[in-house]
Amino acid sequence: MDSYASYQTLIKPSWAPPGWIFGPVWSVLYILIAVSFGKVFFMAWQKEIPFLVALPFLLNLVFNFAFTWIQFGLKNNELAAVDVVLVLATLIWAMLAIYPFARWITYIQIPYLLWVSFATILQLTVTILNR
Repeated sequence: MDSYASYQTLIKPSWAPPGWIFGPVWSVLYILIAVSFGKVFFMAWQKEIPFLVALPFLLNLVFNFAFTWIQFGLKNNELAAVDVVLVLATLIWAMLAIYPFARWITYIQIPYLLWVSFATILQLTVTILNR
């Protein structure tokens, strides 16, 4: 059974979106992330902002990319739940850290924040339902 098929067998709440929605949503979000995070890393490289301002953006990418491997590769709901909470926490930290330097970067994260907040609740619910 492939990774996606095994995820389909999990118990999910009635309000879980259909699987096809995740691709388009993440495609848009990754464009916003590429533009805004790229600008943050460029600003850090140019020493326009301290490295500690860029750190939560870097950690967010690590946790974000790890989620797919944890959820679909390892098939570990509990670890995926911890990871998605870290995605949310580092995103909030990143938004607060960059706000004094480039408010537009904070504002462009709002769709990402909304989706990750929803995804966090969904993952926590799936984890509880499948214990």
